[in-house]
Amino acid sequence: MTTYLADKAEDLTVEGPSARFTYRRMGPQGGVPLILLNRLRGTIDWWDPEFLDYLAADHDVILFDNVGVGYTDGEPRDSLEGFAEGAVEFVEALGLAHVDLLGWSLGGIVAQRVALRRPELVRKLIVAGSGPAGWVPGAPPMSEKVLGIMSKPDCGDQDDMMYLFYPDTDAARAAGRDHLSHVSTRLAARGPGISEAAANGQLAAVGMLLAVPFDEMRAGLEAIKQPVLYANGLHDVLIPAHNSYIAVQHLDNATLVLYTGAGHAFLFQYAKAFTKQIADFLAA
Repeated sequence: MTTYLADKAEDLTVEGPSARFTYRRMGPQGGVPLILLNRLRGTIDWWDPEFLDYLAADHDVILFDNVGVGYTDGEPRDSLEGFAEGAVEFVEALGLAHVDLLGWSLGGIVAQRVALRRPELVRKLIVAGSGPAGWVPGAPPMSEKVLGIMSKPDCGDQDDMMYLFYPDTDAARAAGRDHLSHVSTRLAARGPGISEAAANGQLAAVGMLLAVPFDEMRAGLEAIKQPVLYANGLHDVLIPAHNSYIAVQHLDNATLVLYTGAGHAFLFQYAKAFTKQIADFLAA
């Protein structure tokens, strides 16, 4: 069994005005740190350690649980503004003047909102398996099966997770099994998951986002002036690649990368290729 350096990263804490944040930091410190923002119903235990090892080989990488989620205490938030406020609070608690942001899924939407709220704080953005904050015209609706899985208290079992994150091909499902094996070390330690209150708050926020009109969504994208790397799996059943394609058309300085044969968890399925893409983007 492969041993990952990310699995040895210690849990650290820092006090903010509304929470004691738990985070992990890895890689060479110095320069502009890369802050990772969690997916819907995710905690820091769910980041794939293989992906983190590649990412932290040349970067100062910090992952954290937002207010009221996982290892971080405080009252869970239930809006995009609340999540962005928590992320800013964490960055300021660490005393960081400038950061790069990588958000996966819901985290990608939060990252974009942080860039709008505090543009002087954010140097570059990476939006993975995500989309803009609002209704995207032409986007295919979520299937009844996806909606059914998302409505389950714990977002379903491993089969449900595989369906949400990986296409139904031999190669993709093998990558999904590898991912579950990679995160098993952290999960076996039985750290805190996401509470029902936090999960309901996130789902409520997603519901509000789906009601944001296109004109408002477009204005938000047009106001983002930082360089943005948008990336997605071509077969994402949660947040379709169509949303990424529409988003980059309204950003000043954006790159779009799509991965074939992959879905919502493309960043773990193509960990080496995607982290190389990230390194090139951050170095440019």
